[in-house]
Amino acid sequence: MFAKLFAVFGVLALAVSTNAQQVLIPAPPQLAASAYLLLDAETGKVLVEHNADEQLPPASLTKMMTSYIVTHELEQGRLGEQDLVNVSVKAWKMGGSKMFVREGTQVPVMDLLRGVIIQSGNDASVALAEHIAGGEDAFADVMNQTASLLGMNNTHYVNSTGWPAEGHLTTARDLALLAKAIIVDHPQYYPLYAEKYFEYNGINQPNRNRLLFRDDSVDGLKTGHTEAAGYCLVASAKRSDMRLISVVMGTSSENSRAAETQKLLAYGFRYFENTTVYRAGEELDSGRIWYGTTDQVVLTVADDIRLTVPRGSRDSIEANLKLPETLKAPVSSGEQLGTVTLSLNGEVLAEVPAVAAEAVEEAGFFARLIDSLKLFIKGLLS
Repeated sequence: MFAKLFAVFGVLALAVSTNAQQVLIPAPPQLAASAYLLLDAETGKVLVEHNADEQLPPASLTKMMTSYIVTHELEQGRLGEQDLVNVSVKAWKMGGSKMFVREGTQVPVMDLLRGVIIQSGNDASVALAEHIAGGEDAFADVMNQTASLLGMNNTHYVNSTGWPAEGHLTTARDLALLAKAIIVDHPQYYPLYAEKYFEYNGINQPNRNRLLFRDDSVDGLKTGHTEAAGYCLVASAKRSDMRLISVVMGTSSENSRAAETQKLLAYGFRYFENTTVYRAGEELDSGRIWYGTTDQVVLTVADDIRLTVPRGSRDSIEANLKLPETLKAPVSSGEQLGTVTLSLNGEVLAEVPAVAAEAVEEAGFFARLIDSLKLFIKGLLS
């Protein structure tokens, strides 16, 4: 195991000496952007952030929420991929980036979804919003409810497109949470974000995410631009077993948003790694248990513990196991008996339950009586 274990039973602590040295990494890059954030998609660890909670206009990054809701409806069976969507006059008249759907026609949901994700079509976004909720205002209510469920506490949507509107705001942190939800919650549809071209109505348009054409590890997500928002990009890349999500808002050009994003991703992949500290069922330690058919209970964790740490520092992770001073049977398998706190160089990385690996049944009357006497004497001596 990588973590050095410190067992704490009441006030008793057992320390383990180590020769592990602190790993030094350079300061994160300073980007020419209004706000930015770099997140590990698996562990949720934030590696870099700047103005991550400042509310800013998201421009077409808004369409990430529109597409998230559409894919959610598809997976729930309330929407079909080949369902036909009526294109309204409002959708057809939308300015800015377009899929070029025609008013009065019917377009399959999947074509419109590609139009939103790949072509950043304002017309496609409005058509889907009207189809799902009956109108764009009602769809914005769905967007805000979904944002709340995802923990996007500093986001408020007014429309489905990102068209400039008062009060239509989000943050870099909230966008990273949304990107993670898109990847994790609807994996069947995430490959759409990596598609480089989509042709509709005789017009073949490239994906506006330039990194898809420059970096094979990048496979999503979305660009955005308005005069107020500047040039924005939410991107995700996977190398080996590590996936990173970057959010860059308020840069000066298309080239700048791509270049600044590359700086973030390069820093994350170069200086950090994911490691499994403990596996589910792996023995952490054993503790004295009273009134049971055995006097020892084995402690473990219920799920694998994965952490994002500076490269080369996994042997310096410390685990502090805290248990009550007196454990008493019966206990069931998987029952929480204490906590394991994982830290690195004084920083707490995670705190997870320590659970019983196996059940310990209550002993018979005489065995319990003997344990009662032992505990009584132990209390007197202490």
